[in-house]
Amino acid sequence: MQADLDNLKKICSQVRRDIVRMVHTVQSGHPGGSLGCTEYFVALYNHAMSYNTSFNMEGSGEDMFFLSNGHISPVFYSTLARVGFFEISELNTFRKIGSRLQGHPATEEGLPGVRIASGSLGQGLSVASGAALAKKINGDDKLVYVLMGDGEQQEGQIWEAAMFAAHNKIDNLIATIDYNGQQIDGKTDDVNSLGNLEDKYRSFGWEILSCDGNNLEELIRTLEDAKSKSGNGKPVLILMKTEMGKGVDFMEGTHKWHGIAPNDEQLESALGQLEETLGDY
Repeated sequence: MQADLDNLKKICSQVRRDIVRMVHTVQSGHPGGSLGCTEYFVALYNHAMSYNTSFNMEGSGEDMFFLSNGHISPVFYSTLARVGFFEISELNTFRKIGSRLQGHPATEEGLPGVRIASGSLGQGLSVASGAALAKKINGDDKLVYVLMGDGEQQEGQIWEAAMFAAHNKIDNLIATIDYNGQQIDGKTDDVNSLGNLEDKYRSFGWEILSCDGNNLEELIRTLEDAKSKSGNGKPVLILMKTEMGKGVDFMEGTHKWHGIAPNDEQLESALGQLEETLGDY
């Protein structure tokens, strides 16, 4: 297990390097949430999920993932490339004209690994619920995962989907909230307090788990626990505490790095804190 953890930590370091370099190159993008969710994506795609990199849009016979908070596309793209969905060198095209790696994931250019356009917040849980229900109807025993932001919980569509999933006993669905307490305009408690999300989802009929999303070992245990609770009549929610900007000291814990890019000096500082483990693109 320790060897696996050490390897995953090396992948996390490289993914974080990818994130800050991608955003710096075009001086555009969202590094804060991407850095905070790095462990989640690495654990999901390198440990928890069963999938095939020869991409099947319908996702039949494999686990599926949907990114609802699509602005954290840098961590999504880096992870997909690093596990083999497309060439790592394509990360160099991030947000450039004609690129398949748009600022928010899109489907018209057919980027392998991306099943929905996302970034209009509030929609991902609905899509994932529908995909998971379709799997149940089709007798497909694989799971559906979705990641949402905590600020995104301020969207009304989230709660419609939460009711729908519980009512229909969509128990092959594992949703995760990136619970970093930050959104574009400040702290979620200051912008529009979320109250007690655990109590709210539980009252809607969900199974609730929680973890430190920047602790790989704890996160992996929680993902395995979530998988073990599938098939029991309830959708599962993971409240995943993370730190926005994790891994780069001057970006950590503040909404100010939600959607701005580092300058040359800041990039040098960030890369100095992140070991190059798999080779830069």
